[in-house]
Amino acid sequence: MKYAAEWLDKIGLGGERVRMVNLSSAMAVQFAEAVREMTEKIRQLGPNPLRHT
Repeated sequence: MKYAAEWLDKIGLGGERVRMVNLSSAMAVQFAEAVREMTEKIRQLGPNPLRHT
């Protein structure tokens, strides 16, 4: 994961846009929370900085 985050930083996308969470199939509540947290983080970071509009 660290390598992926460093690579994303190097290309200008931002390593904070990737995260790995280890959960079992019985952890639905934790999965929903992890998705909510990551969605909020991505919203704070804003649109893809590499995307040309």
